[in-house]
Amino acid sequence: MSIPDVLQGRLSLPVVASPMFIASGPDLVVAQCSAGIVGSFPALNARPAAMLGDWLAEIDERLAAAAATGATVAPYAVNQIVHRSNDRLEADVALCVEHEVPVVITSLGARSDVYDAVHSYGGIVLHDVINDRFAHKAVEKGADGLIAVAAGAGGHAGTQSPFALVREIRRWFDGPLVLSGAIAHGRSVLAAQAAGADLAYIGSAFLATTEARVVEGYRQMIVDSAADDIVYSNLFTGVHGNYLRGSITAAGLDPDALPTSDPSAMSFGSGESKAWRDVWGSGQGIGAIDAVLPAGELIARFGREYAEAVAELRTVLAGV
Repeated sequence: MSIPDVLQGRLSLPVVASPMFIASGPDLVVAQCSAGIVGSFPALNARPAAMLGDWLAEIDERLAAAAATGATVAPYAVNQIVHRSNDRLEADVALCVEHEVPVVITSLGARSDVYDAVHSYGGIVLHDVINDRFAHKAVEKGADGLIAVAAGAGGHAGTQSPFALVREIRRWFDGPLVLSGAIAHGRSVLAAQAAGADLAYIGSAFLATTEARVVEGYRQMIVDSAADDIVYSNLFTGVHGNYLRGSITAAGLDPDALPTSDPSAMSFGSGESKAWRDVWGSGQGIGAIDAVLPAGELIARFGREYAEAVAELRTVLAGV
């Protein structure tokens, strides 16, 4: 296992909550960290840009208060979209440096200057990758760890099997590795570790929590939907991702006949995007989600499922 020092002894479960556009904010992050997993949010969720500093100050204050009670409180992470269209990147990274954000998650581009900025105060960087080639590039640029975004993950996702992707990366990389893709149950967290990852990455399950910054229809659609209700398309952002069929239909589109978008049109600038606001992202693991719960209760459920899976596996292995 290769757990970063900043996380050692501070997790109740080997889980990082993925940053979800629109949905992740201070309330969800604080609930996740207070329950012992790494909470996270995209910097671009704080709009206008000046709000990011307020969010970071609020999270720092609330987590410090929780830690003062003696509770085990996990660190938090901020996601930065490292793409040329993100005109906020430099300012947002500067705020992360100012607040010494413990973990920064980078996506859609690997840049040494961003990594150097985070390393300047002792923070660590985890980088999203969908294949082994991108993994090599990120580590060469200075990323501390990798998030293998496998088939079935919510939002922007790859197409490779988690078993194939993790195994290719582990042939040469022994640093921190997080696995993403249809993980919404404690048993799946253990499976991620068995496959060779250090931590599991969970996102879509938290869309059905009371702290998520989503409309009620989105929460309920997560509860009511399953893997067959997920559509993979690059229409909405220029990058392939997974979305809820029902939200595509509600937007007046045919989910079975979506056109292909020009990737060059991809934009993560200051303007508002309809993706995730009107067309809702989700991964394939949501069949395991059957109720709207506070995040702390959902994480406690994951913990029970994880412990049961560990006990069952020990029994199986003892009989081999």
